[in-house]
Amino acid sequence: QVQLVESGGDLVQAGGSLRLSCQASGSILSINTMGWYRQAPGKQRELVAIITRDGTTNYAESVKGRFTISRDNAKNTVYLQMNSLKPEDTGVYYCHAYIVKTDSREYSYWGQGTQVTVSS
Repeated sequence: QVQLVESGGDLVQAGGSLRLSCQASGSILSINTMGWYRQAPGKQRELVAIITRDGTTNYAESVKGRFTISRDNAKNTVYLQMNSLKPEDTGVYYCHAYIVKTDSREYSYWGQGTQVTVSS
């Protein structure tokens, strides 16, 4: 069994910062691309940022220059540093990972989500 557990969501004022963490655990051989997605009320889930195993990153245009994704492969953890937060960043943030399990097959996993609320 594999789990992704997120933490770090909170209520913050506009202009503030938050750091989200997501740690994978279980029968893991290796982890390929990891990422963060978000879903605002009444909207579809959207990509925020992804990072490959070797550290290549990609960001949604709306967060470029404000958010930074990073990972610690030794800890099976991905982070999202969010600065200069705006009310439109409000939503549930989900961690995602492509994980190679001990059966040598790659699987797609989602975390349970963590709420980020930015007040104006």
